[in-house]
Amino acid sequence: MRKLRNEELNRLSKAEFEKAEKTPIIIILDNVRSLSNVGAFFRTADAFRIEALYLCGITACPPHREIHKTALGADETVKWRYFETTEAACQALKADGYRIFAVEQVEGSVPLQDFKFEPHSSYILGNEVDGVGEEVLPYCEGAIELPQEGTKHSINVSVCAGIVMWEVFKQLNLGPKRADF
Repeated sequence: MRKLRNEELNRLSKAEFEKAEKTPIIIILDNVRSLSNVGAFFRTADAFRIEALYLCGITACPPHREIHKTALGADETVKWRYFETTEAACQALKADGYRIFAVEQVEGSVPLQDFKFEPHSSYILGNEVDGVGEEVLPYCEGAIELPQEGTKHSINVSVCAGIVMWEVFKQLNLGPKRADF
């Protein structure tokens, strides 16, 4: 076994990425305050070719040095839109026919491993302290929860987003086929 060199990874160029088929979901950032978390969302969205990120409220937008530092250029490849409120983003998505789900610990939430992801849906991830805002929950058809067994009540929002985006990508079977071990 040897570590692959970057040129062996067959990554897309920016132009190829722009034309490539995207994973047909939108991730909504509801008042995410950390610029490093925002950058991590971009980098993970790039990795799984997520359709777009919707940045809402106090969530910072590119171009920004701190976002770019974590995104490593993904802030230049992943499509994004800014909305003054998460409610406005939800209204726009509903008008475009998207289903909306919260990634949050609420009554009736479905454990991630039991959730069936579908194309043309969107997933709201919330503020690092307060989670998804109560005012946006009425726009959601349901909620997904990541099962946890430690002492903390939550996972870092960008880590949580990475887990959710991977599960979407895996379930929608958009990635290249790999050998089973």
